[in-house]
Amino acid sequence: MALKFELVTPARLERSIDVHMVTVPGSEGDFSVLEGHAPFMATLRNGPLTIYATAGAAPEVIEVEGGFAEVNEAGLTVLAEHIAS
Repeated sequence: MALKFELVTPARLERSIDVHMVTVPGSEGDFSVLEGHAPFMATLRNGPLTIYATAGAAPEVIEVEGGFAEVNEAGLTVLAEHIAS
């Protein structure tokens, strides 16, 4: 089972991959998303977006600044205002 994950900035689509889990820096607190998560939307705070390609894998961390996250039947889309490169 895999979660479809997309990371988008105003400039371009940064990532479109299948992953195990993503931990998102929500404005109300961090939350993790796995495949089959209930649909919702959240605003983001500045902080680390942590991507786990597989269960038990070392995470990839991307710093995001502001934006929104949407979880739906298609997966997780993070619309970040800016990411650290």
